[in-house]
Amino acid sequence: MGFVGQPIERLEDLRLLRGRGQYVDDLHREGMLHAAILRSPLPHGLLKKIRIEEAKAMPGVRAIYTAADIAKNEAGVPTVPLRLLPLPELVPFEQPVIAQHKVRYVGEPIAVIVADSLALAEDAADAIELDIEPLAPVPNRQVSQADQSLLFEERGTNRAMTYAARKGDADAAFASAPYVRREKFSVQRHTAVCMEPRGVLAVWDGAKTKLTVLGAAKVPFQSRKTIAKHMDLPEDCIDMIEGDVGGGFGVRGEFYPEDFLIPWIARKLGRPVKWIEDRRENLLAANHSREMDCELEIACEKDGTLLALRGKVWVDMGAYYRANGPIPARNVTQFLSGCYRVPNVHIESYVQMTNKTPVGTYRGPGRYEGDFFRERLFDLAAQDLGVDRVEFRRKNLPSVGEMPYPIAVAGPPEKKEELDSGDYRMALERCLAEFGWEEKAKLQGRLIDGRYHGVALGCYIEGGATGPRESARIVLDPDGLVSVFVGSTSVGQGLETIMVQIAADALGLPMESIRIFHGSTTGVTEGFGSYHSRATVMGGSALLMAAQALKDEIAKRLGREVPLKDVDLKSLAPLTVESTYANTRHTYSYGTAAAHVAVDPRTGHVRLVDYVVVQDMGRVINPLTAHGQVIGALVQGLGGAFLEHLQYDDNGQFLTASLADYLLPSATDFPSLRGIVIEHAPTDIGLMGGAKGASEGGLISVGGVIANAVGAALAPLGAVPRGLPLSPPRVWALIQAAPKR
Repeated sequence: MGFVGQPIERLEDLRLLRGRGQYVDDLHREGMLHAAILRSPLPHGLLKKIRIEEAKAMPGVRAIYTAADIAKNEAGVPTVPLRLLPLPELVPFEQPVIAQHKVRYVGEPIAVIVADSLALAEDAADAIELDIEPLAPVPNRQVSQADQSLLFEERGTNRAMTYAARKGDADAAFASAPYVRREKFSVQRHTAVCMEPRGVLAVWDGAKTKLTVLGAAKVPFQSRKTIAKHMDLPEDCIDMIEGDVGGGFGVRGEFYPEDFLIPWIARKLGRPVKWIEDRRENLLAANHSREMDCELEIACEKDGTLLALRGKVWVDMGAYYRANGPIPARNVTQFLSGCYRVPNVHIESYVQMTNKTPVGTYRGPGRYEGDFFRERLFDLAAQDLGVDRVEFRRKNLPSVGEMPYPIAVAGPPEKKEELDSGDYRMALERCLAEFGWEEKAKLQGRLIDGRYHGVALGCYIEGGATGPRESARIVLDPDGLVSVFVGSTSVGQGLETIMVQIAADALGLPMESIRIFHGSTTGVTEGFGSYHSRATVMGGSALLMAAQALKDEIAKRLGREVPLKDVDLKSLAPLTVESTYANTRHTYSYGTAAAHVAVDPRTGHVRLVDYVVVQDMGRVINPLTAHGQVIGALVQGLGGAFLEHLQYDDNGQFLTASLADYLLPSATDFPSLRGIVIEHAPTDIGLMGGAKGASEGGLISVGGVIANAVGAALAPLGAVPRGLPLSPPRVWALIQAAPKR
């Protein structure tokens, strides 16, 4: 038996559970200073004056920096560049690392205070006086569309971009379709609230012209490239060091203003400088996501056969484009049709700038929203047509013989996409059986012990294995152990365990002889990090290539092939090999989820009675970590479906700046969750024996499945959910507003 495929407990957990983790706030350097960020209290205004004299004179304050200090040349203040899908037309909307002339959201950095302690820095921040001339706020996409108040006057509009996805001829299909329905749906703004907030510790060594940045996560090499460009340093003068990370989920580890400001100040002062985000800053300043609403149309035959989907989606982007901001708006167009056979598609998304925190990716970006829109529309259409909801989906899933199945082409930039492999109907049938659909469906709409019961299901896909490359390096150490360095990063997904399993199998060595080092720019020549469910397929494939290269080199030195377990590795050390795996295609894991809810019409409270999700991952490296990914993603999806909501008032003021206002799911909220991982349809992408990315799938279908279950429960009352979250007050209001039957 090999190690791959075995349910091995996470190797990193023992160290973390004993409190021996090394998070960025655990780190200290001699002579270290602390930074605090003064952030804009207004959503929109002209920055007239910043009075820092009193604050600068306070005891323990070492320096205060504003845009005037940073913009010392014609280029002005650096901006946060787009990492994914950069386009020239989006450059004007990039965020400056510190506000200059104008503020555009509550929480935008205006000044950085550096002091001997964080408390002193925060006290000095309170002493700074700001003169900001208020401008009319743009608090939502409806006001944004009116273009009465502009975030970027020189652009003449608040619409930054239009994305579109097309397949076939949707307009012609609608013109002749026997059944058409149009609906409006919305998903609220929410985000990943990582257990560990963001943090940066920067150390400058002038004698060596070396900048060390600790606290890097997700994409350290890309962050290094940005810092090097903005600070006019060669990339090899910068080391980005990844330690332990308390969650990522797409939000943590992207490039933010602080990722430039703290290293720049450390170099300026010649002292180590640390900045740690508090929870208020985290909710206020880290990337938000999800806020979209749509007008969507469906065209079907009378028997429920899908003919076309078309519609418009409005995306509230917030005040700036930054880092991976383009992804949700583009994804929702291409993946709104999901895993279904839809011959004709035309979806457009309109990106509207508002006076809110900028948007980035959050686990399943664009897919979570699109699945809610689509699955909700499917249930309403099936009801109109008198077609069973299960049969509606069953007949519209592509067969095994149709794979790979092409989906809509999205852009800009345009890229064709196809679903690589899968038996979608098999996953549907497995989920129905595990859930006990036939019996539970009898409860539909029934009032039992004061609660209305409802069940629903939905099918989904999850993209993974994004390129272009990933690297791995293996070193035989003098102590006889093997050090493995990977460009993939650890954001809490169990990367160390997975990579040890892969390396041990590939090298034919015990797991105890292998040490894993990940993410840091000092480990490999080039790395691309962990996002879009790519670490196992891309990083694992690179590791397999490096392992083979090592075995080939050892065989060359010994003159014959010998199992490494029979070789005195100490006699061959030091020996180093490095390999890179390249890929331009995406894997698509897939699955089906079903939910049973019970709704109290007196309070609007929804109890989740049961939830089952079946996901085909192609090949499973570790069943325990795979199951953990499914359940963890599911809980995050339930938080978005029921609880989480980042809210602003009509003046653009942020209302949910603490965990007393922004509700998160707890361990007792959803006791009955079942995640079933299968290995049915391996992919031909990568070298991992068919493995697919699978860290997001458990979340993607949740909003649609839950909303459909609540809709089924409340059907006797005539209440029709069209938006998230389905919190008790919103469900109660929905019931009260429903036409009485």
